[in-house]
Amino acid sequence: MKAIGFKRSLAIEQEESFIAFEMDMPTPTGRDLLVKIAAISVNPVDFKIRQQSARSISLEEPKVMGWDAVGIVEAVGEAVELFKVGDKVFYAGDITRTGCNAEYQLIDERIVGISPQKLSDEAIAAMPLTTLTAWEILFDRIRIQEKDKGKTILIIGGAGGVGSVAIQIAKKIAGLTVITTASRLDSKKWCLQQGADYVVDHRDLVNQIRGLGFQYVDFILDFVDTNSYWDSMVELIKPQGHIASITGSSEPIALNKLKAKSISFSWELMYTRSSFQTEDMIAQHHILNKAAELLDQGILKTTLNRTLVGFNVENLKEAHKQLESGTTIGKIAIKYLE
Repeated sequence: MKAIGFKRSLAIEQEESFIAFEMDMPTPTGRDLLVKIAAISVNPVDFKIRQQSARSISLEEPKVMGWDAVGIVEAVGEAVELFKVGDKVFYAGDITRTGCNAEYQLIDERIVGISPQKLSDEAIAAMPLTTLTAWEILFDRIRIQEKDKGKTILIIGGAGGVGSVAIQIAKKIAGLTVITTASRLDSKKWCLQQGADYVVDHRDLVNQIRGLGFQYVDFILDFVDTNSYWDSMVELIKPQGHIASITGSSEPIALNKLKAKSISFSWELMYTRSSFQTEDMIAQHHILNKAAELLDQGILKTTLNRTLVGFNVENLKEAHKQLESGTTIGKIAIKYLE
C-alpha cells in the first residue's frame, strides 16, 4: 500500500520533507480494525512531530504520521466487538502507532466511532482529534456539569481547530457564556459563526475582558501558549475557578500564583488514553459516537475550512505549510481519490 512519511526533519519546502513509498498491508489482530482511508485532516501536532523527530538523524524507515481519518472497515481482529467489515468509521488515532497518512491503517476499535452519515468524507475527517480534545478538556478535566450552565468560559485561540469545536461544545452542549480570542477580522467572524458570545483581542486580554463587564471568568481554556498568557489567566480567573491547557510548556509554569485564589489547573492530551491503555480507553469510542449524532443533527457543525483533493506528497506539504504559517482558521482536510 502507498504511504507518505519522512526520514529527516526538514523544512517543509525541501524536496524530501515528505516522501511517498510502498509498505506492507498490515493484518488486524486482537481489537484492531483495518481501515481503508477515504480522507484525512492535519493538526499542529503533525508538523511539530515532523520538525522534531529526526533533527540529527536519518530514520531507517520513513515515519508515517497523521491522526484524523475517516474510512471503511476492511477487516477486523479476532477480539473485535464493536464493528464489522463494511462499517464507516472515524477516529483520531494513537500517537504510539503508525499514523493515517497511508491508504490503510490499523486502529484499536476502542478509540474509533461510527461515522456521521450526513457529512462528506472531508468534513468528517476534520473532526475527530479536535472534538475529542475539546470534549475531554471540558468534561473530563474541568468536569463541567449541568449546574455550570450560564457560567463564563474564556477560550484563548478560538479560530484554530480545537478552539472552533470547543466554542461549539461550550455553548451548545455545556450552556456556557463563551468569550474567545481572535485578532483578525476573518478569525473573529469565524469564532462568532461557531457560537461565541464575545470575541476579544488576545494582545490586551485583561482590559478587553474587563471592558465587557466581566471582572472574572469561571473557566479558561488555553489553546495557544500557556506561559505567554499565564499572568493574564491568573488575573482573570475567578476564585476557585479552573484553568486547563493543551499546549505544554518548555519552561516551568508558576503554579504558586494560583494559590491565593485556590485555582485548579489541568493538562489535556488526547493521546493519554490510548498511549497508556487506560481502563477507560473506550470513552473515546463513546465520545465519537455522541459527536457523530450531534453532527448529523446539526447541533455541532464541521470546522472544515479547506479541502485538498488527492493523497500525494504535494498536498501533504501544502497542508503542513499552511499550518506552520500560524494563520489557519478551522481545519484542512485531504480527500483521497479512488
